[in-house]
Amino acid sequence: MTTKATAVDASDENDLLGIARLALDDLKALDPVVMDVRSLSSVMDYLVIASGTSSRHVKSLADNVLMKAKEQGLRPLGVEGERVGEWVLVDFGDVVVHVMQPATRSFYDLERLWSVRAEEPQSD
Repeated sequence: MTTKATAVDASDENDLLGIARLALDDLKALDPVVMDVRSLSSVMDYLVIASGTSSRHVKSLADNVLMKAKEQGLRPLGVEGERVGEWVLVDFGDVVVHVMQPATRSFYDLERLWSVRAEEPQSD
């Protein structure tokens, strides 16, 4: 069985993916990626990953996502990491947004983690 997360075009500003993407673009997030993980996870459908240039930028990006979602009547299930600003996670249930500093993003490499193919068990 081979499954892989795929990048998707999230440009509709009326859905949560579009709202998150526009909010990140508004404040010039670095390298934003939207991954469709429906075939890999029953917990979420989409994973949004972006970088900020500093802890202040990371916090601002996450805050902007929260503010734009709130304007549309959407509330997160949870937010983690706002105080430090190295990695902020905003969980909307079906959509989870990760905003990180570049070094943290590189270290955890979530894009690769969620792109790993599930391989068939090898027989000896």
